[in-house]
Amino acid sequence: MQVKVVQQDILKTRADAWIVNLFEGVTNPGGATGAVDKALGGQISRLIELGEFTGKLLETAVLYPIDAHAAKVIIVGLGEAEQFTLERVRQAAGAAFKVAAKGRAQTIATIVHGAGIGGLCPEACAQATIEGCLLASYRYEAKGVKTDGKAQPSQLIVVEHNGDKLAAVERGVSRGQITAQATNLARTLVNTPANFMTPTHMAATADKVAAESNLQCEILERADMEQLGMGCLLGVAQGSAQPPKLIALRYAGNPGGETVALVGKGITFDSGGISIKPSAGMEHMKNDMAGGAAVISAMQAIGKLKPKVNILGVVACTENLPSGTALKPGDVIEAMTGQTVEIVSTDAEGRLILADAVAYAESQGASKIIDVATLTGAIGVALGDVYAGLVSNNDELVAVIEQAAQQAGERFWHMPVHDDYRELYKSEVASLRNGGVRGGGAITGGMIISEFIKDAAWAHLDIASMASGEKTKGYAVKGGTGFATRTLIQIAENLAQK
Repeated sequence: MQVKVVQQDILKTRADAWIVNLFEGVTNPGGATGAVDKALGGQISRLIELGEFTGKLLETAVLYPIDAHAAKVIIVGLGEAEQFTLERVRQAAGAAFKVAAKGRAQTIATIVHGAGIGGLCPEACAQATIEGCLLASYRYEAKGVKTDGKAQPSQLIVVEHNGDKLAAVERGVSRGQITAQATNLARTLVNTPANFMTPTHMAATADKVAAESNLQCEILERADMEQLGMGCLLGVAQGSAQPPKLIALRYAGNPGGETVALVGKGITFDSGGISIKPSAGMEHMKNDMAGGAAVISAMQAIGKLKPKVNILGVVACTENLPSGTALKPGDVIEAMTGQTVEIVSTDAEGRLILADAVAYAESQGASKIIDVATLTGAIGVALGDVYAGLVSNNDELVAVIEQAAQQAGERFWHMPVHDDYRELYKSEVASLRNGGVRGGGAITGGMIISEFIKDAAWAHLDIASMASGEKTKGYAVKGGTGFATRTLIQIAENLAQK
């Protein structure tokens, strides 16, 4: 879909649909909404008067003017002005876009939500508006599935009346396109069936992203992992016929500066291995590479945005399957660091492949390491699908992540870390066990990964309950969410400004 910014009155913009907005409780529309209301003979005011539109968040109404430059007008509710945020801009933009795109609309014009009466930064509002629209427009084109045959809108016009804000709006729209495209790439990677989204396919995708986004890409093969002593990653991979891959994407935006590593779990299908999962719902375990998808996609955006920071993206990719060669409970394997791990459950495989991945990142000079993974079901028990988990040994890095997440409209809850939790994964036959306790499972799962980092500041993002969604609300669509992609991008940009 083509996106462009124009400086003009929305009333003069030819489009199949116009999108305007209204805060909850407003009875006399102002700004662009007021201008449209006046041009339509007070129809918006009439809706308010009749109680048919209140401005409640994500509420929409559609008008069909007889004599205007648009075939229909969508009014979207922004909710209460006192609770207005950039995330509500995204949600409102997405909800309005979905309504505007119904029928035969090919060209949609929208004002920037929140930059007027809302009083928020015009650049940030423009970015959030375009993110909401592009994320709401996402569709996964499944092979062999009949579609409704309706073409997607071909053009989105962002209309800004104030010339003093135009440059800021253009910057925001440009950045919003990059971040939304990255998030949608992560969604597609997660939505792709596991027989197509193999470790080899993920590596090929990373190589393509690197070629298009000013990145260097190195793919480590099984022989490379053997030479480096990555017994944990290789141990998980030994049950599958698919060859494992370790993806390393490098962005050098600040030569001589520190390197920050983003490390993703890329289990392209997780059966649980010998400790096999229940069959009900196992088809959803194609999403166990969502952390790796977020890292690859974030690196795509970072390469295009060009922040002054060095970012290393590492993704460990393999399947976790049962076979005659698969890991067994009770086995002991050796990590790249020389530490040994007793296998209690082969379904606790994410921390194993991440053990070698974070160790590799540190060996490449990373002084800050953030891993992102669909690591535990326990995080969903603790937080539901409202927050992802955050486990870290460094409060300064936690603050960076929390700030970035707030800007990106994603939620992480900082879980406690204490030495007493280490007692839960002690082993009598190895350096540590890969799990085996029920209480504190989300915390110990993350802490086990930290045991393979020597000096770097570390944080772990557990996105297991956020990687896929069943809701269609705001800019959300059913399926892969691309969660954490925008936060990782924002982390890179914020670190570049320090």
